[in-house]
Formats: sequence, structure tokens, C-alpha cells
Amino acid sequence: MAHVIFYEKPGCGGNARQKKTLSDSGHELVVRDLLSHPWSGAELLAFLAPLPPADWFNRAAPKIKSGEIVPENLGPGKALALLMEDHLLIRRPLMQVGDQRMVGWDEAKVAAWIGLDGAAGIGEGCPKHDHAPKCEPPAA
Repeated sequence: MAHVIFYEKPGCGGNARQKKTLSDSGHELVVRDLLSHPWSGAELLAFLAPLPPADWFNRAAPKIKSGEIVPENLGPGKALALLMEDHLLIRRPLMQVGDQRMVGWDEAKVAAWIGLDGAAGIGEGCPKHDHAPKCEPPAA
């Protein structure tokens, strides 16, 4: 069993499924709101830095889907500045166990990292055509 700090977007159906998979596998979760967390650049980079900047972004974010932001065109400095400005752009979930961190949900990688009981077939985004809460931006 691992003690997992899990940064989510509240109300996201995908994050709800991921948390259930972790809990059902015996892991203890400390759930934190990714959007309202007071991120510092250093704290966020502790999760993101091993990945290329294009992989730091939530592909379902409206600014990404509309083409307003093209992550592949960004260097690390500009990418981090955008994420600090708009937390909805941060790829989720962010997970931490001890000093180890993970960005996004790759079930095989999570299973190899901390263990999962059975394959749940959960991806990173919200499943289409289900009745789970939508992963839309929070109401202002």
C-alpha cells in the first residue's frame, strides 16, 4: 500500500475513476485540488521537468482544443508560465508517493510504480458518452 498525494480537478469523471482504482488497490489517498493549489514554479517543475514541455499540458483544456495554445511550439519557460497562469492547462492527475512523482495516468506505469489490482482500462481523459461529471472548466 502506498500513501498517494493525488492532485485532481474536482468533479472530473476521469480523476474519480483513477482515485477509485487506486483506493480499490489498497492505496491511501490524500486528494488535493490541482486548480486551487498555490503552485510555485519549483514545485510544479518537480512533477513536470522529466517530461518534454509538450507533455505537461492537459489536451482537453479549452485553450489547447481551440488551438489558442500549441504545446509543441513552447519552450520550458513559456510553457511553465502558461501553466502557472491557468492551472486548467496542467495535465492531470499529478501524483506523488514519497519523493517520486508522476504526471498523467498511464495504467501500466502506475501499476509498475505502486501496484494496481487488476486492469481497469482507465485512460487519462474523460470517457465519452458516460454519465460521469464532465471535465469542463469550473463555473466562474
